[in-house]
Amino acid sequence: MFRIDLNCDLGESFGAYKMGRDAEIVPYVTSVNIACGFHAGDPGVMHNTVNLALERGIAIGAHPGLPDLYGFGRRIMDISPQEAYDWVIYQIGALDAFIRAKGGTMRHVKPHGALYNMASRNSKLADAIAEAVYHVNPELILVGLSGSELIHSGKRIGLKTASEVFADRTYQEDGSLTPRGAKGALIDDPEQAVKQVVRMVKDGKVRSQQGSDIPIVAETVCIHGDGSHAVSFASRIHEALSLEGIALTASIR
Repeated sequence: MFRIDLNCDLGESFGAYKMGRDAEIVPYVTSVNIACGFHAGDPGVMHNTVNLALERGIAIGAHPGLPDLYGFGRRIMDISPQEAYDWVIYQIGALDAFIRAKGGTMRHVKPHGALYNMASRNSKLADAIAEAVYHVNPELILVGLSGSELIHSGKRIGLKTASEVFADRTYQEDGSLTPRGAKGALIDDPEQAVKQVVRMVKDGKVRSQQGSDIPIVAETVCIHGDGSHAVSFASRIHEALSLEGIALTASIR
């Protein structure tokens, strides 16, 4: 039987009681990545998002990003591996304190936005992030783009890894995600997203924007929580995977 984890980035807002779509999307996912304050989130939001995830019994991970609130962590920054290492440890620690305070356990770490994409290509940044995660807790799972340097670095240092694919993003023929500012980068049609996810899980392939099929490892599927169709996407993908006989399970455990 095919199995897949559905993950979503949550807590990417400000104000302790302004949970946005988070409460609506949580029933459809099996793991969440919670912003740790650098690209989004504040102590109140982190606290409440941890509570929300624990109430649902889903796997919780840290979602560390670049210190860029205005750009939502999506702008490229010239950073050193040492800075990446320090920033990731700092953010993991902040979220882990809230999780422990509520009796929970952090399961994974997934970098956010530009940091994620930079580490997907840059082996030195990827090594720094993997080392940071390993030094905090070698039992944590490192989530990264399928086939990326981040996955390779995690495996080299001895971490468990989860290869991630995207429901609402298109791909380039080198396996990278189409940059957000490029034409056709985002998938707005839920049926197109469903077909892409099912094919990635069952066939291990995805069609690039250039028209070629590229091999892909799908262990966890990301559904963005900040999209305008986030809840409907999550609901439709959850339903479609179940109908396809694909078990939804928190592999990030």
